[in-house]
Amino acid sequence: MIGLTGALLPVVSFLGRLPTATIQMGSVLLVAETSGSLGTGGAVGCALALGQVAMGPYLGRLADRRGQRRVVLGFALLNALLITAFTLAALYGLPTPALIALAALAGASQPGIGPLARARIVALARARGADGRLVNAAFSLEGTMDELSFVLGPALVGLAAVAGHPAYAFAVAVVLVAVCGTAFALHPSAREVPLHARETGTATRPARMPSSVHLVRAGLVLLGILLGACGAGITALTRELGHDGQAGLVYAAMGVMSAVVGLSMAALPERFGLALRWRIATAAAALLSLPLIWTGSMPLLYAVVTVFGAIYAPNLITGFGLTERAVPKERLSEGMTFAVSAFVGGQAVTLAVAGRLAEEYGAHVAFALGSAAAAGAFLVSLAVREPRADPAPEPDLKQAAAAP
Repeated sequence: MIGLTGALLPVVSFLGRLPTATIQMGSVLLVAETSGSLGTGGAVGCALALGQVAMGPYLGRLADRRGQRRVVLGFALLNALLITAFTLAALYGLPTPALIALAALAGASQPGIGPLARARIVALARARGADGRLVNAAFSLEGTMDELSFVLGPALVGLAAVAGHPAYAFAVAVVLVAVCGTAFALHPSAREVPLHARETGTATRPARMPSSVHLVRAGLVLLGILLGACGAGITALTRELGHDGQAGLVYAAMGVMSAVVGLSMAALPERFGLALRWRIATAAAALLSLPLIWTGSMPLLYAVVTVFGAIYAPNLITGFGLTERAVPKERLSEGMTFAVSAFVGGQAVTLAVAGRLAEEYGAHVAFALGSAAAAGAFLVSLAVREPRADPAPEPDLKQAAAAP
């Protein structure tokens, strides 16, 4: 992987995606701190996530047609400005509608470095004739970096809150997205991702997405619901047990285990097909989430969540792998950003809904909702078929006829 991309690209892509996790959780804490209302903070955080969900697929399509360099460079700088504007608005106590609007814009302007890094590395690997083993290693590394970012992002917010104010974390996020986003955009590998805006002198119609892509997206939505419900349940249960401050540590235990197992996914043999992997991973998610419903103590919560974390990265890595195999190559960036948007959208909406359910009926209701979503993801996986590793390109009949 390092030989393919160079040592700098994984570093800047990891640091460049860290602001996404930081401002997602940080927006809730920042607004709750400045407004005194956790409900307002939740609404603002949901608006930020939905902004990312709405804009993500369009950003990926734009990168496919105009190139990652220009798109990421423009969005990284715009995102830095909008995060700054949102932070100042929260600090100066602007009305809730203004905060929601700025949060949605900050979410929509995120440069999507995570999914675009996946698309870039896959394009580099395929251009050099790499086999599926290297592509699988790429998804394992990317999945691990995602998991670590979602552990370190909230941790950064927590440290900032302890140091004085959650706004300090937003200042770090602004610097990271501006500097590392720019470095990712200007990295030489950006030139090697092929453009697909035009194949001839006239614009071509984009290839249709196969039905298997939509099935995978549905499965990712359900996995997002699972994580959102578990997040709401963990927050509610730690509060019920009188350990509110340990919710972040419980998330970290789950995230670290997920990252370790995700990295080890690269060791799986290629003959262990993606469709079979996803069925096993979703079935394991449904089974291992059930003990959460009956968990009633902090030691047991740590144990159950740590075991449960072992199956999360395999689900996401396999979902992204199925997406990469199934989408037309000229829509790879769009396919990756849409997959991330499906997962984040399911998580964001469920976090708000399951949070209310947990407050009214208890944490076990939120955990039960997550288990039901995992069972639904398993049913979806049964309908997914193994896509071809290298779809054959359609022959150009005019070019063939003109060839000597």
